[in-house]
Amino acid sequence: MAVFLVQHGKNLPKDKDPEKGLSPEGQSDVKRIAEVAHGYGVTVKKMLHSGKKRARQTTEIMAEHLRPAEGAAAAEGLGATDDVAAFAKKISVKDDVMLVGHLPFMEKMAAYLVTGDPDRPIFKFQNGGIVCLDHYPDTSDWVIKWALMPQVQ
Repeated sequence: MAVFLVQHGKNLPKDKDPEKGLSPEGQSDVKRIAEVAHGYGVTVKKMLHSGKKRARQTTEIMAEHLRPAEGAAAAEGLGATDDVAAFAKKISVKDDVMLVGHLPFMEKMAAYLVTGDPDRPIFKFQNGGIVCLDHYPDTSDWVIKWALMPQVQ
């Protein structure tokens, strides 16, 4: 059981797509990461995204491969600058939920869950990558369990 944080895939510039949907590279990266996650047997019960085109498209690609039992939907509170502490109250490790959104929200959420301080960086996200958070055995302490990133740098 876990919580999965995903920064949307790379998007097109606003002059090419006013809604900044996924670029071909972004689509490819997200598909590759979703396939790897599926190959590892990652199970996601539900997926929530910010509602922006690039987050929705990322979620659709992930859902195609991971097939969340409870589906995928837009959710309030996942915007780039939304309050991570408020949203954190809504999630549980038992939910097996994947949250798809934007920076700085995803990095701040990871930091908040692990350290209690959203402004203390603990992980550098990449577009289209997954960071899995779980409770440390026999505790309620959040830890980074694993991560899948498009680039190893």
